[in-house]
Amino acid sequence: MPKASTKRYYRIDRREVHFLKFILEGYSGVAVMRTLDPQNGFVVLYVSPGCEKEVDMILSDLKGQIRIEKAELLEREGL
Repeated sequence: MPKASTKRYYRIDRREVHFLKFILEGYSGVAVMRTLDPQNGFVVLYVSPGCEKEVDMILSDLKGQIRIEKAELLEREGL
């Protein structure tokens, strides 16, 4: 039975939502991003099983270019 994807919630610079989505799409099958609140930059990443470290590396590299922070409150609320 395949594992389920992992949800990760982030707040990013709202002007960079499309940029992050574009970057993630370049890594086919690693993660899918959904925008929860475009005005405030809240997004959720559905990370494919086994791709967690790769997503961590991608986001770590991007932190030098755009604001990316974990949205702990959204994660606890399970949106």
